[in-house]
Amino acid sequence: MKLLKTSLAAAVLALAAPRAAHAGANSSSFSVTATVAQNCTITTSPLAFGSYDPIVANAAAAQSLDATTSLSVACTKGASAVTIALDAGTSTNRTMKDTASTGTLSYQLYSDSARSSVWDATTTVSYAPTSKVATPFTVYGRVPGGQDAPVGSGYADTVKATVNF
Repeated sequence: MKLLKTSLAAAVLALAAPRAAHAGANSSSFSVTATVAQNCTITTSPLAFGSYDPIVANAAAAQSLDATTSLSVACTKGASAVTIALDAGTSTNRTMKDTASTGTLSYQLYSDSARSSVWDATTTVSYAPTSKVATPFTVYGRVPGGQDAPVGSGYADTVKATVNF
């Protein structure tokens, strides 16, 4: 009887005791990966030279008409071999054409304020992005003086700016 009482007491205590939440555990690890793509965008603004005066203000070759515009490039931080190119426009040599006449007006685009380094599809501007924030670039334009252009208010050309990466 004493054995029965002891066994019964042990059974009651075993039922009343808190049970372990887990009988066992195993674990495994997994890797988490991603790839950051090299990418760039480019935005441009118009270049407006204003009025060209072939009789007085721009009569001589040294009396050019200058103007500037800007473009912005945003690339993935650390993108490599980034270059910015400007094509020749709608003709093979940068020329604005008047929409109402056969008049033309030549111009050139440069990457420096001294207007000594032509910016085109061959002579590009290099860029090494240090963040994703857009970086502005100034485009320096020049219409050489001494051109014998007819009257017109629609002289225009379209230049394509390309960021290569």
